[in-house]
Amino acid sequence: MILKRAIRKQLGELLIERKIITPEQLDKALDLQKKQGGLLGEILIELGFAKEEDIAQILTAQYGFPYLPLSNYEINPQVIELVPLRIAKQYLLIPIDKIGNNITLAMSNPLNTQAIEDIEILTGCNVQVFISTSSDIKKAIDEYYKK
Repeated sequence: MILKRAIRKQLGELLIERKIITPEQLDKALDLQKKQGGLLGEILIELGFAKEEDIAQILTAQYGFPYLPLSNYEINPQVIELVPLRIAKQYLLIPIDKIGNNITLAMSNPLNTQAIEDIEILTGCNVQVFISTSSDIKKAIDEYYKK
């Protein structure tokens, strides 16, 4: 299991510091999150206040997970077979590599410990996580699971 890094700053705070969003935009997104639930990053993207890449890079900085844009990455079809399509779609993740007893996943929400535990049980492997954008992962799922 991945060791959790201490959260030094909240996502919203980091986005404001980097001038990606304003404090007013954060307040609006947080109000919406209280009403409808969901992940703050996804709400900011839906509102058009931030881009997926901005959120992915902040998560990378905040938690130390490496960022991997999937568009130029070639995934081995044998690795895809390790995770069923249903699981990939449910957790919005895609397996990208397996070396020995380690499987590497690209996820849009690397803090989803349930997803990581499920993949560890399913594959019998230790999971290593990279961050990718939701749209990159959806495109990769469509591309690789059709083969």
